[in-house]
Amino acid sequence: MTGERYDVIIVGSGPGGGTMAWRLAQTGKRILLIERGDYLRREPRNWDSQAVIVDGAYQAKETWYSSDGKSFHPGLHYYVGGNSKFYGSILFRLRAEDFGEIRHQDGLSPAWPVGYDEFEPYYQAAEELFHVHGLRGEDPTEPWSAKPYAHPPVAHEPRIQKLFDDLKREGHRPFHLPVGVRLAERDGQPLPTSPCIKCESFDGFPCPTNGKSDAQVMCVDPALRDCPNLTLSTRTYVERLITNASGTCVTGVLGTRDGEPFTASADLVVVACGALSSALLLLRSATDRHPDGLANESGQVGRNYMRHNNSTVLAISKIPNPTRFQKTLGLNDYYFGDPDPKSDWAFPLGHIQMVGKSDGAQVHGEGLPGFLQWFPEKPFDWIARHSIDFWLTSEDVPKPENRVFYKGGEVHLDLTETNAEAHRRLRRKLQEVCDKTDIHPHLFDRSLYLGKNVPIGGTAHQAGTLRFGDDREGSVLDRDCKAHCLDNLYVTDASFFPSIGAVNPTLTIIANALRVADRLIARMGARDVIPPPRLFDHTAPREPLQA
Repeated sequence: MTGERYDVIIVGSGPGGGTMAWRLAQTGKRILLIERGDYLRREPRNWDSQAVIVDGAYQAKETWYSSDGKSFHPGLHYYVGGNSKFYGSILFRLRAEDFGEIRHQDGLSPAWPVGYDEFEPYYQAAEELFHVHGLRGEDPTEPWSAKPYAHPPVAHEPRIQKLFDDLKREGHRPFHLPVGVRLAERDGQPLPTSPCIKCESFDGFPCPTNGKSDAQVMCVDPALRDCPNLTLSTRTYVERLITNASGTCVTGVLGTRDGEPFTASADLVVVACGALSSALLLLRSATDRHPDGLANESGQVGRNYMRHNNSTVLAISKIPNPTRFQKTLGLNDYYFGDPDPKSDWAFPLGHIQMVGKSDGAQVHGEGLPGFLQWFPEKPFDWIARHSIDFWLTSEDVPKPENRVFYKGGEVHLDLTETNAEAHRRLRRKLQEVCDKTDIHPHLFDRSLYLGKNVPIGGTAHQAGTLRFGDDREGSVLDRDCKAHCLDNLYVTDASFFPSIGAVNPTLTIIANALRVADRLIARMGARDVIPPPRLFDHTAPREPLQA
């Protein structure tokens, strides 16, 4: 394989790279998809919360450094499918307003160079590709759509249905989360042929039944099965991109595969390693013509890093919560601000959704603070049985000083939080909601790092670092996600985001990959010669557990 030439090389097999490979493979062009890791083994440990959540057994074994010189381990996962192997599979469209300029207490969330109208058909295609289950019209902030969801919403289990009903009774507008899942259910129960069994180990865990709509299951594997023109190279680390002598275009990649030298060349190159790793790849690829890194004439490569203000909190239900599949309910009543007419707050607050259900091992391993210290025998299992778990997201503002870079051959990540007050106010709103819905109004941080926000190593919603725009001095990519100063280099992970909104970013990554794929197809003068790869058929037998 080494030294071969392709029409397109794609670096990274997550939602941005995997979707791009799925789409381009239908043209019959020779496509090389490169993945740093290997397939994640399907094994019972996939469902072990001690191994996955507490020990971080599947995370990359790397050490990075923060601006204060302290070391940390980034929450990155190098597998076919990328970080989507571990994501919560909640697939939101950005709100239409998120594409425009939004003012926050700590600064401006800039407008995108293209609007929601351009993304809408690709959002629809992305929802269908990743089997998103939802219900149009419930979410008061939902942007317009030309079509309903192709799949019905995932049913709430009884305790979450009670919360849903309680919220509506109090005048709120809860809604079914848009969940990407290979699920067929009847009366709230998965059918025997459904890959998804609605287990408690969905959010933050890999799925050994392949029920989660991750990039490997939905894009990479179907395309490899049905499109012989697509090649996947695993365990392949791209050290740098190679350019022509004039530095005007990328000619190929240089790296290692299983420790041995690896090279490949192509007419077009797409980088989709994740916002952090893509920026690092361009910085590693510096040349005499590009001394500060490829595509870095603006000096913006690695800058404007965003990852949301995220926190996971646990509340105690006054009645037991035996829910297994808890991630079905969302609340956006505070997305654009505080609806209380007495409030003096004039800025957005953010988004609330359910998160995966706590179990005793997580409660124990994550060391919940506060009242637990007073129990002679810590009642971890009792707490887990009564827990209702929430994920809170507020928008963070892009800042040039928030950046990833190399220093002395080591990776450094500088990050100063923004909009912290909005996030604190969102948390207080959730406390008020709990107090009126049969839940104790005390929220406990469900994190190995006690206290405030997700720590610097949390990379679940990484974005920015290579933002797109029409201003060459303030951006890295043009509106088609092509590098301003390189003729054939494209980027299709969340690096391109100029702002991040306050909902999960993955659907926007998928939609943008489909959008950019259309640009590449037109550029190559290609057309589809292979039918779209076959996807999930719920009448087929369920796949075995072991790989």
